[in-house]
Amino acid sequence: MNPLTVLLVEPFNGGSHRSWAEGWQRASRHRVEILGHPGRAWRWRMRGGAVSLAEAADRWVEANGRPDVVVGTDMLDLAAFLGLTRRSIGAVPTIIYMHENQLTYPRQPGEALDQGLVWANWRSLLAADEIWCNSAFHRDDLLASLPGLLEAVPDHDHTHLLESVGRRMSVRPVGIDAAGLIAAGRTMGEDPPLVLSNQRWHHDKDVGAVLRALVRLADEGLEFEVAVVGDHTAGEAETLAPLLHRLGSRLRVRGNLARSEYEALLSRAAVVVSAARNEFFGIAVAEAVAAGAWPVVPAGLAYPEVIPASFHEATLYEPGGLTGRLRETIQALARGDDAVAGLANSMMRFDWSEVAANHDEGVESLVAGSEASTN
Repeated sequence: MNPLTVLLVEPFNGGSHRSWAEGWQRASRHRVEILGHPGRAWRWRMRGGAVSLAEAADRWVEANGRPDVVVGTDMLDLAAFLGLTRRSIGAVPTIIYMHENQLTYPRQPGEALDQGLVWANWRSLLAADEIWCNSAFHRDDLLASLPGLLEAVPDHDHTHLLESVGRRMSVRPVGIDAAGLIAAGRTMGEDPPLVLSNQRWHHDKDVGAVLRALVRLADEGLEFEVAVVGDHTAGEAETLAPLLHRLGSRLRVRGNLARSEYEALLSRAAVVVSAARNEFFGIAVAEAVAAGAWPVVPAGLAYPEVIPASFHEATLYEPGGLTGRLRETIQALARGDDAVAGLANSMMRFDWSEVAANHDEGVESLVAGSEASTN
């Protein structure tokens, strides 16, 4: 098959969304063209991005011709975008890639469900020819929650459309540079072990639970050092700063790092820890594991998919078990335990060489099926 032109429309082209879009673009055997806006003001991106990106798409088509397929993300009101571009793009096959969704994404205490954004997600699910979810957990979580939304309407509910939505869903994970991280390997001789928290300071990641567990272990006299990196601009600083202060000289790295510095840190981390309340995939943990870190993560969400079953006993913890599992892991490292040997190499299934090929095959199959149905 000749290379296809994939028009990837991303209203929130930042963070993990940008990493996914640009990763596929680099590794794809097709021409992936990204139309996007900077990764900020996400609510406005969801409300207004379909309009401004439809204008950009009209200009792009005028200069380049129609794409073979349009791929939007959950931040795009795909139905609105397709309606606004019907004269320029026409009836090309469409995919929606679900990084997250507004129905089951955890809200802050007292925050009401934004019905407008939830219904935009629902319209996108209906408009797309295929729906790609970044994990089976995400797919199942969303499908289980949709009936409650669709039934809570005055009349003309959409529940009869659920079966079709489910049939069009498939699981296609996010890609990472696993090969490069594995090749770099972990820096040996770190003593005491470096424990890494590499998730953003948002309420759904609950970095505070990680820090409280580390403070308890520090008070016990356990030997370890700490790195707390990532986006620290999400309003959790007042809560987390005192905990960081209590870690004292154990806290060796803090803040947002350049990519090269971050990868160097990954190579030093002996443990990566998460207390997330929500994780639809988990790029940060997957990257750290590929670099050789021992994960300590919840026994739920998407983590049991990212971590192979043979390593679950050594890496996953049940609710209330974070401190105990961290203690066991740090003590195991002190003994020279190698319970996660081989885990890093298992992340190769998320390497872009694998994931881009999977994405490419998906668009090829969709385009071929669309062409066959019109002939």
